[in-house]
Amino acid sequence: MGNDLSTARIVAPGAFAINFGAQVCGMLASPNMKQIADRNHYAFSPNLVFISAFFFPQMALQLAWLRRLFTNSKPIEPSQLSYVPIYALGNVCIAGWMFFWNRQQFGMSQALVSINSLAHIYAVSQLPPLTSANVLTHWVAKTTAGIGLLDFVDNGAVALRYRTPSTLVKILTGGFVALANVIADPIVGGCIGYDLFALYSGQQGMWSSLLGWLALGSGVAAGAKIYFL
Repeated sequence: MGNDLSTARIVAPGAFAINFGAQVCGMLASPNMKQIADRNHYAFSPNLVFISAFFFPQMALQLAWLRRLFTNSKPIEPSQLSYVPIYALGNVCIAGWMFFWNRQQFGMSQALVSINSLAHIYAVSQLPPLTSANVLTHWVAKTTAGIGLLDFVDNGAVALRYRTPSTLVKILTGGFVALANVIADPIVGGCIGYDLFALYSGQQGMWSSLLGWLALGSGVAAGAKIYFL
């Protein structure tokens, strides 16, 4: 435990610093992240206001989680230590995503965002039941997984230059959302609803309307789970 904790205290903050620095550089670069996103607006591109609104609170959540690694007044919760490798991997992947996104190398950025998304879906599946001791680990892992799904479809559509969703894609989107609403807990489900609302705000026409209804359904499903479970 001692060696694991010492390693975690180096690896986790280091990965956070790398990612945070990459995001700041990406926002200050010319062209910056937003300018590139505006030039490459496709079928799964969200309204970027929602990305910014998610980014800063999630960074604060990560800092609170990191602080727990350095608290000596109580034992470190085992699931927090178990999550550190995937947390670090995800942060490094998203830092790399920013590097390739700003260079408009969307195939490479998609590879990295895919690794992050899959790793965090796995991490969420391995979490123990939610308790007061591991609540921050649940929130960090699940919100990262949730926003990672949006990153995955957004970057994927850009990489494929996929502009107008077909009927099949609309059906598959609805089916995936319905399945996710059944199996996801309220935190992940709420993030999916947020992702869909960001997409609804970033799209137009019937596609936007469908995304809006799916967002509403996800919100209702997450709320029902909180109320009844």
